[in-house]
Amino acid sequence: MVNKVTRPLASEADRRTHVLHVSVDTLLWQALASVIVPGFTINRVCAATFWALGRGSRLPLAARKRLTTAAGLAVIPLIVRPIDVLVDATLDRTYRKVAHVEPDERSRGH
Repeated sequence: MVNKVTRPLASEADRRTHVLHVSVDTLLWQALASVIVPGFTINRVCAATFWALGRGSRLPLAARKRLTTAAGLAVIPLIVRPIDVLVDATLDRTYRKVAHVEPDERSRGH
């Protein structure tokens, strides 16, 4: 990525506002990409796995629970990059437009 030259901010108030916007961008990205979306995704994978094992097998409850946990853990490496891309695209189309956070200014949590 080529770094573009950024213009200096006009005043101390502009600098503080800019820092606030970039900080909120970082907080939103981290909350969504590290906690909210992965937690929801893993929860739904586990729920679907448990449901499918209950309907399609005669495994004992303890075995179904262990397999459900294994499925949740196994999906983690598969969801990281797609979630990062999804959160970036979502923030690009929402908050970053409103706050005027440029791609070279935003936090890169990944």
